[in-house]
Amino acid sequence: MTVKEILSCLTRVAPLSWQENYDNAGLQVGDENAEVSKALIALDVTEALVDEAIAKSCNLIVSHHPLIFKGLKRLTPKSPIERAVMKAIKNDITIISMHTNLDNSYLGVNCRLGEMLGLKNLHVLQPMNGRLMKLVVFSPADYAEKVRSAIFEAGAGCIGNYDSCSFNAAGLGSFRAGEEAHPFVGEQGELHFEDEVRIETIVPDHLLNRVISAMLKVHPYEEVAYDVYQLQNDSPLVGSGMIGEFENEMPEMDFLDLVSETIGTPCLRHSALTGGMIKRVALCGGAGSFLLGDAKSAQADAFLSADMKYHEFFEPDGDILLVDGGHFETEQFTKELIRDLIKKNFSTFAAEIAETNTNSVHYFVKTK
Repeated sequence: MTVKEILSCLTRVAPLSWQENYDNAGLQVGDENAEVSKALIALDVTEALVDEAIAKSCNLIVSHHPLIFKGLKRLTPKSPIERAVMKAIKNDITIISMHTNLDNSYLGVNCRLGEMLGLKNLHVLQPMNGRLMKLVVFSPADYAEKVRSAIFEAGAGCIGNYDSCSFNAAGLGSFRAGEEAHPFVGEQGELHFEDEVRIETIVPDHLLNRVISAMLKVHPYEEVAYDVYQLQNDSPLVGSGMIGEFENEMPEMDFLDLVSETIGTPCLRHSALTGGMIKRVALCGGAGSFLLGDAKSAQADAFLSADMKYHEFFEPDGDILLVDGGHFETEQFTKELIRDLIKKNFSTFAAEIAETNTNSVHYFVKTK
């Protein structure tokens, strides 16, 4: 198994183009063409985590948080990041990170957290826009079905729970082949009219090149006429946060107890209780304070996230219960998510969850 194959299966669910502009997801250390035999899955990469990989003969580490966020100007043993990178290189260990691209995937971090809490009807809280393209291609009528099938198989034409979506309009195309042309229909130097079908469909931006390649492969014309437009439509399967509902509403204290038990934290910070019931819940694993307004607009009864500042606990203003469950705690299920994605595609490949606790936050719980 190569690193490239593992990376490919992960980026099918969370393309690297979905990461935020400050992020550094993807291949961190190593060669994408290298052969790997065993992976260690973790939330963070630390020197102790690399030691565990060495001890378990894992030559691949897949993490959620990138080891390298900013450019390194040197490799010395003076910082924890540099030591981890040096140790990984010395022991021929490749490192991949799936960060905000996995946060922004419908099947990513927030979906898994929502499922662990038992929420139903999950959908993206703050969808991205500008990630969809409109592809328009003109095909001879007799080849329209073949062209449509090729672009659908390459990933175009999906809208929500529907696939193979397109609009088709018959028309008359015209062209005149030059002296160096080899026309599929018509003659050199003569104006030709051909019955054609205008095919329009939606394409996610990360699949555009693949779809165009598939289209060109089956299209009979020597020069294919097609247009690509960027759309401002929201992408329902890409974006920040998630919102869903419990089958039955519950008191706020029962909700807090459920959250605490599910994520295994000894301490939950939360805003003032509203006195209402909890049914509709918005969430964002990790730092998600920027989504509180979206959670309120979506009429959520509670918003679960992490890394909230003191004054942000005033902002609910009795309209919503804000809960800070901790950064590590709300993202911890990402490890199982990554492992499951790898095993789904490569059932015999060895991938295991790291035992090293990489949570940088420690809790003191008074016993008396």
